Amino acid sequence: MNPHPLSQLQRYDADAIARYYRRRPWEAIWRSLVIIWLFAGFVIGLQFDHWFLKEPDHKSKRAQQLRKILTHLGPTFIKVGQALSTRPDLIRKDFLEELVKLQDQLPPFSNAIAFSIFERDTGLTIEEAFQDISPSPIAAASLAQVYRAQLHTGEEVALKVQRPNLLPRLTRDLFLIRLGSKVLSPFLPLNLGHDLTLVVDEFGIKLFEEVDYINEGRNAEKFAHNFRDNPHVKVPKIHWEYSSRRILVLEWIHGYKLTTTTNLRQAGIDANAIIEVGVVSGLQQLLEHGFFHADPHPGNLFATKDNQMAFIDFGMMDQLDPWMKETLVDAIVHLVNKDYEDLAHAFVKLGFLAPDTDIYPIVPALELVLGDIVGQSVRDFNIKTVTDRFSELMYDYPFRVPAKFALIIRSVVTQEGLALSLDPDFKIVDLGYPYIAQQLLKGESPQLRRRLVDVLFKDGEFKWNRLENLIEIARSDETFDIIPTAQLGLQYLMSEEGRFLRQQLLLALTEGDRLHTEEVQRLWNLIKEDIKPERIWDAAITSLTEFSTQRASEVASEWFRDVPLSAFNNPTSPLR
Repeated sequence: MNPHPLSQLQRYDADAIARYYRRRPWEAIWRSLVIIWLFAGFVIGLQFDHWFLKEPDHKSKRAQQLRKILTHLGPTFIKVGQALSTRPDLIRKDFLEELVKLQDQLPPFSNAIAFSIFERDTGLTIEEAFQDISPSPIAAASLAQVYRAQLHTGEEVALKVQRPNLLPRLTRDLFLIRLGSKVLSPFLPLNLGHDLTLVVDEFGIKLFEEVDYINEGRNAEKFAHNFRDNPHVKVPKIHWEYSSRRILVLEWIHGYKLTTTTNLRQAGIDANAIIEVGVVSGLQQLLEHGFFHADPHPGNLFATKDNQMAFIDFGMMDQLDPWMKETLVDAIVHLVNKDYEDLAHAFVKLGFLAPDTDIYPIVPALELVLGDIVGQSVRDFNIKTVTDRFSELMYDYPFRVPAKFALIIRSVVTQEGLALSLDPDFKIVDLGYPYIAQQLLKGESPQLRRRLVDVLFKDGEFKWNRLENLIEIARSDETFDIIPTAQLGLQYLMSEEGRFLRQQLLLALTEGDRLHTEEVQRLWNLIKEDIKPERIWDAAITSLTEFSTQRASEVASEWFRDVPLSAFNNPTSPLR
């Protein structure tokens, strides 16, 4: 049997798909009638609710109806629903909560079909490849099903086989969805900043990446490379000799689902350690590597007996540009510092607001909606609450969610939800913000050092309280060591790159014609318990050896040039 022409597509190509179905409209007509029939009933129901004032009573019913329609329509629409569950700018809140429940599960297809796909793609029979294989799939999702098998070398593996004729079905639905979005877009009250078809195209690109198992294998290896020095993150090995675009054979992970603390405790696993690995590795993906797992749901994460977090299914990944990582750090710090004007500017830079947006009416709204989330303590912060509150702004102000950040929101909210299922008292900031504070204080890259300067200065004035907050929050992580951080900071201050911060610190120390000894004393009180005299001496010697006598002389001359004479003349000044 000849393969379907669209099954040969390597990448999503909206024009090629449209050309195919325009020449063969009969292949899409019946499917379009089914889709129209199901959604017409849904829309009519919504309209009746509106006419007869039944909307409040029927909210839950309509949300469930939408979820069931998407499930009935199969893989493409299940994936659409999952994608929409992260788009508060497109879907109202009650529907969002129901779409989160969409299950990516369908009945399995026959072993005969699955094994024939394997043999056709690899040129090997099941018996030639495997010593043993499960008699039926251990899992059947909307895009593939998975068998547990054993290679002739004795290694246990997972065999992932794509559903038959999947690409032709996906392309047909994507064509109809794109056509519908083009027709309906002018009549929908959406705030996208661009054509709705671009959202569909972005979705199509990610969906094609997800069903290409060569791409998934490469993603897994890149992810493993990023965490090569982290013994707490486990990534399965890919067996390329048995893999293809529709087949993926990877190492079997002996792990436990992240559902309750009971099953983890019975296996001797520390749930709190797993939570910490999950949160910190998630932040590393976003803020260090820029390459992140966009679908960390419970079926894709496992805990091992070595207290490792095992990641599987690398089909849905995304890459952040360096400026995006830096701006994300900015936005988090601005939110915690309650700098809502700077937060609004960060939203513009990230694409949540159009460049020409007048942000000044938005700043009070941000403060009103987000102000009480942080509360008196940074530990009151909750990401799910932030996203829920943020969705309330979508209908009153010109916010939109860029597709890339929809994936980030989905990833972070899912990880927080998993942590909460293991520890109801969990606060993501207890682990997350100390990590961010440490990264800023260490300043191991020029970008982070610039961010530290931005955090510590507001309108040209040094903010002592922010430095105190950063140190206090960083120290809430018991593993944080202030000495290496102080050493890095001293080296930076003594460098040419640190000239601006050095000058500003000197001005801050002598601001108002006095030495700010009270602020320095508060900082010392924060860190003195962590500092031993012998460690200070070793760190100082190490830092000073990095600089030549000439460099030290230049720094000293700057000190005497920049410190106001009044600081020496002030009778209360310790410099007298």
